[in-house]
Amino acid sequence: MRETVLKFFSLLISKFAFAFIITTLLTGIILIPFVIKNTYKINQAPKPLLDIVPTKIITKTPTATPSPTLKPIPSNIIAPTSPPVVINNVAPGSGYNRQTVAISEGNFIVDIIAADLNTTRVIVDTASDSDCFDNCPVLPLSDYVSRSGGFAGINGTYFCPASYPSCAGKVNSFDLLVMNKNKYYFNSSNNVYSTNPAVIFYGNSVRFVGQALEWGRDTGVDAVISNFPLYVSGGNAVAQGGVRGFKSFIGNKGSTVYIGFVRNATAGETAKVLQALGLENAMGLDQGGSTALMYNSSYILGPGRGIPNAVLFVRK
Repeated sequence: MRETVLKFFSLLISKFAFAFIITTLLTGIILIPFVIKNTYKINQAPKPLLDIVPTKIITKTPTATPSPTLKPIPSNIIAPTSPPVVINNVAPGSGYNRQTVAISEGNFIVDIIAADLNTTRVIVDTASDSDCFDNCPVLPLSDYVSRSGGFAGINGTYFCPASYPSCAGKVNSFDLLVMNKNKYYFNSSNNVYSTNPAVIFYGNSVRFVGQALEWGRDTGVDAVISNFPLYVSGGNAVAQGGVRGFKSFIGNKGSTVYIGFVRNATAGETAKVLQALGLENAMGLDQGGSTALMYNSSYILGPGRGIPNAVLFVRK
């Protein structure tokens, strides 16, 4: 009885399964064409208007302006160069010259005036007629040259300018030994023991002394002036060191006398420059703002400040 019941249920389940499979297959066959058709319609739906690409506007590109044609630079052009420095270590025989002198320390420009004592007389002119110790008179170099009939001139001794605070009470005075063209000896008493060098001119001759105390008060000479330093003595450079500046000088070689200045040199370099020029003796004169040099009525340097005395070249 039990076995009969089990067979009955097995048969019933088999029939239901077969019916389910048949039903599923029929349903798929009916629905597949419908799904395919609707899927195709969805894919063919029109795109929204936002996707429409606007028509591209084509504009004319402006023509570029052509660049100017550069001219080729010739390959044989030579860059300009400074002219070579002409070295001249020979002092002029007469007249004025500006020249470059070479020494071991370098090249130095010299402004120099030469005169022959056979045709030229050297004198010293002073603004004061006698010793002066304060508020002393001064003149520009041009006044000394013109009133003495000179053709050349240079500033003279050191003095105490009015612009120096330390010169209060002795303004424009000088304390070095000088004999002017009127044969007056300035500062005679306080130079009895002076160790400063001096130069004496008389006739066709010139004499340098290492110390002013070696010289008396002879009025038979043309001029006497003491100053410092001594640059050259007996052909030897004797000054040393110092600071750079324009260095005025008076010197000689035989009967030829020289006045002038060396530019931007120390005392030691100035001594070597003057020695290289062949000067036998040379002494320094005032410097700085007092420096002045004239030739043929024209300033080569200056006028600078007013000065109490000057060295002049006058034709005999």
